[in-house]
Order: sequence, then structure tokens, then C-alpha cells
Amino acid sequence: METVASFEIHYRQYLNAEGRAVDELPEFAKDADVLQRFYRDMVLTRTFDKRAIALQRTGRLGTYASSLGQEATYTGLGHAMQPRDVLAPSYREHGTCFVRGVPMSDILLYWGGDERGMAFEKAKDDFPVSVPIATHVLHAAGAAYAFKYRKEPRVAVAVCGDGGTSKGDFYESINVAGVWVLPCVFMVVNNQWAISVPRAKQSRSETLAQKAVAAGIPGEQVDGNDVIVVKDRVEVALTKARQGGGPTLIEALTYRRHDHTTADDASRYRSRQELESEKKKDPIERLKHYLIAEGAWGEDQDRQLSRECEGEVDAAVDQYLNTEPRAPETMFDNLYESLPTLYQNQREELQAKWKRHE
Repeated sequence: METVASFEIHYRQYLNAEGRAVDELPEFAKDADVLQRFYRDMVLTRTFDKRAIALQRTGRLGTYASSLGQEATYTGLGHAMQPRDVLAPSYREHGTCFVRGVPMSDILLYWGGDERGMAFEKAKDDFPVSVPIATHVLHAAGAAYAFKYRKEPRVAVAVCGDGGTSKGDFYESINVAGVWVLPCVFMVVNNQWAISVPRAKQSRSETLAQKAVAAGIPGEQVDGNDVIVVKDRVEVALTKARQGGGPTLIEALTYRRHDHTTADDASRYRSRQELESEKKKDPIERLKHYLIAEGAWGEDQDRQLSRECEGEVDAAVDQYLNTEPRAPETMFDNLYESLPTLYQNQREELQAKWKRHE
């Protein structure tokens, strides 16, 4: 008998749960201004998240997917990407979108049922939110193929959850990316729960990062609650892909502290003890403790930041609530290049009924 293949999966972390450095920090993380910017983006994302849930609970927003507890993963990813890279998100990457210049009011518009919220001004080539699980990972592979074909120094980034790695779309995407050596990064946000199904019941793989082995591409695991390591390792993977080195799979270990969406009740399937234990790994508190220990942050600054974030979210909510809704017949606008007669008749009938209603 002989061994024909073997592999290792490495786990990386810079800041532990107490906010102490456990390894030599990368150069960018030695700049207090950079870390303060990361911290601000994470606090803003959480402030937005709380308000969005409140809007949904009071009937002013549709079903909403919270990112509570996952802010470091999404902020780190956003800061690692370059403006011309392309993001193919699932439905929880609001923090990444904000870093990439998407207004908070646009995200509210989308969850309020208005597709204009996905017509990004600054991140024009980013894909819209994908509610279907893992189908967008295929889209990212397709975009990456286009970049390679055109010889453009751009990378497509697909983000999916742990549950998404159980879908055939995911395996097909990483396989074709490996075969064609595509400029693509696959970010698996392992928040431990695929709606109500725990990680242990989804896969017998010891890690989700090792699923990269079957596709012949590198895979690694990082602490998803450590914004520094997320930014660092994603940036390394992006640089490699941009230089023709092919795809990478990164598994970010984090935890979904809210319900799956506002249509869910997580208390039915997970214990309060588990939730309380995960709160101790809070990504925002972790970075805050580090900054304070380094003399780069203080409680007065923290209170000021909270006020600023509340003000920004207030302005975004006002803009969202004061946006004139689209006429109902516009639901037909982007179905076909030329609308078939049947649908054209339906559109005109709906338009007439709406005018009478008004």
C-alpha cells in the first residue's frame, strides 16, 4: 500500500476572544487608523442591523436576514476586495456591501420589496442578493471565467453559508474553478446553523475548508470573528487569483446569533447556553478590547461613534421610508427584452386597475 495523496487544513487567528494578539500582526493591522476604520464599519453594520429588525417588527420592512455576530467576517472581506472585483453575495453580507459603497437605504429598499435597491451605483458589477442557496456561486465562477478570458486583473468572490456547501451548485463551482484555474475566491461563512440544521448534521467533514481538496484547490480555515485575519487571508487569496494563481476556498468560523431571518425562531432548535457561550466571542468587543489595550481607543470615542452611527442609520431609514414606491405594473419591466402579448395585456390591465384605485 502507498499513500497517493494527503492534505492539511490550516487554521489562522490573530486576535483571540479576549482581544489579545496571539501572532505577529500583518503590517496593515499595525496602523491604528486602519483598525479604527474596521471597528467603525462593524459598529455601523450592527447599528443598521438592529434598526432593520425593528423596522420589520413594526411592519415597515419585509423579511430580513440579520448579520449579528458575523460583522468581522463581512467587514474584513469588504476591505480586502478591490473596487473592480465582483461580489456574489448570499443574503447576509450587508457589511461587505457597505464597505463597497452601497448605501444603507438601498439595502432597506431591497428588503422592503423594491428591486431598485440592488441597482448599485458604486459597485455596479456586484451581483444582487441571492436568496436561493448556492446558485450564485455558479454565477461567480462564470464571472471569473469572463475575467480570465478578457485578461482583466479582477477576481470574483462568492459568499455562501455552511449549508450552501451541501448543494451541488457549490461543488460544481469549485470544481470548474479548479479545472480552469479561475480568478475566484469562495468564502464559506460557517455560522454553525443552516436555518435549523446544525453544522454537525450537515457534513461528516471535519472542516468545510477541506471540501476544496476534491476540487484540487487550496482551502483554509480562519477565525471569522477576527477581522484582521479575515482581511489578511482574503487579501492573500485575492492577490494570488489576480496574478493567475487560481481559486481559494476560505472557511470563516463564526456564529449566527440572531434567528435565521425575522421569519424564524431559533429558540426552537438551539439552547440559550450555546448562545450565551458564543456571545463571549463577540467580534466587535474583541477589536474594541485590543484597541483600548493599545491606547488607540476610549469609552468617550465609543459613545461618540455610537451617536454617529445612529445618525447615519436614521438618515438612511428616512430616505428609505420617503422613497416613492414603484407602480405595480413595473413588475413586468425586466422579464423579457420584448414583453409577450399575454404579459403585455396583463400589464395594461394591472396599470388600469391601479389608476382607478389611486
